[in-house]
Amino acid sequence: MTAPSYSVIRLKPKANARAIRRGFPWVYDNELVTDRRTKKLVPGSLAVLEDADRSPMGLVAVNPNSRIFGRMLDRDPTAEINEAWFSARISKALELRARLYAAPFYRLIHAEADGLPGVVIDRFGDTAVVQPNAAWADVHFDALEAALISVTGVANVIKNASGRARSLEGLDDVTATTTGTAPDAPVEVPMNGAIYMADLTGGQKTGLFFDQRPNHAFAASLSKDAKVLDVFSHVGGFSLAALAGGATSALAVDGSAAALELAEAGAKAAGVEDRFATRKGDAFDVLAQLGEEGERFDVVICDPPAFAPNKQALEAGLRAYERIARLAAPLVRPGGYLGLCSCSHAAEVTKFRVACLRGLGRAGRPSQLLHTGFAGPDHPLMPQLAESGYLKSLFFRL
Repeated sequence: MTAPSYSVIRLKPKANARAIRRGFPWVYDNELVTDRRTKKLVPGSLAVLEDADRSPMGLVAVNPNSRIFGRMLDRDPTAEINEAWFSARISKALELRARLYAAPFYRLIHAEADGLPGVVIDRFGDTAVVQPNAAWADVHFDALEAALISVTGVANVIKNASGRARSLEGLDDVTATTTGTAPDAPVEVPMNGAIYMADLTGGQKTGLFFDQRPNHAFAASLSKDAKVLDVFSHVGGFSLAALAGGATSALAVDGSAAALELAEAGAKAAGVEDRFATRKGDAFDVLAQLGEEGERFDVVICDPPAFAPNKQALEAGLRAYERIARLAAPLVRPGGYLGLCSCSHAAEVTKFRVACLRGLGRAGRPSQLLHTGFAGPDHPLMPQLAESGYLKSLFFRL
């Protein structure tokens, strides 16, 4: 069998070849020798990456229209990207998740950290939701899907094309069920003793955020006999876990009526609807209103969307995190607990912590930092790629 024939792209002499050799998975457009030939490469096609001395470094997927020109797929420059190649990567990922979780509800593929750059796959029982957020994954989707079905045995595959990352890659936003049938109702997902309702076709991202699972569990451990407030609750992530942990009541606040309806359905499915309430509104406004109403809670958790999705938005994002802490702190009873979360990879944990402490200081609330949490182990961190470690949660006792 002859080796596949690939195009070649080459690093400039001043590019950081050492970082790529040590595992950094991206090649930026300004690091490459670019000519008319390289600029004409088809987005999603494959090429051998060479260093400035023309030594092969590996096989990359290229997109001349993206700031990330190349994504490392395989250190073997002769590798063939086919169903068998995908099966090997997915099998390795599945082995980890099967060890971690008794039920098949988890993130199966976490992009670069699982060796499939730009690809996210969340599993909901016999249905998998795939986000191919890089051009190469769109080109090779059929082989990816066949391997996914073969390795996991899922009956249904939904290709989710929503999200900012695909538009940055110049890809379409057409979501479709590519194998089997999409569930015609929200899927029940058991986590931490709670039941969540995941809308796999109309919900945010893939329908549910598995990444907060260990932080939900920590919040639940603080919540026995507690009155709990869950702000930016989505489908009830922290509030339903708190009720499973023995909270006397939980109030979920979100701007989405659809998300709150799913939260209510989850509470009903778990038999805790009598202790659960929702409030629709802008989170900043509701925090201020609850303060004016004199409301106090034993546990307050705020899990906002990414206020700093990139470096340009960092300073404004950190001010927003500070404001959240300042507004939430007065709602916590003395001796109570405040959980503050960020899913902005641009706001690394030290900067996020400083912003939160500034907000607590402005609210006049002395604090102890009890716990720093990150995404669960089904969202592994690629050590060479800081962006893969986006989630952090800080739990304070006030």
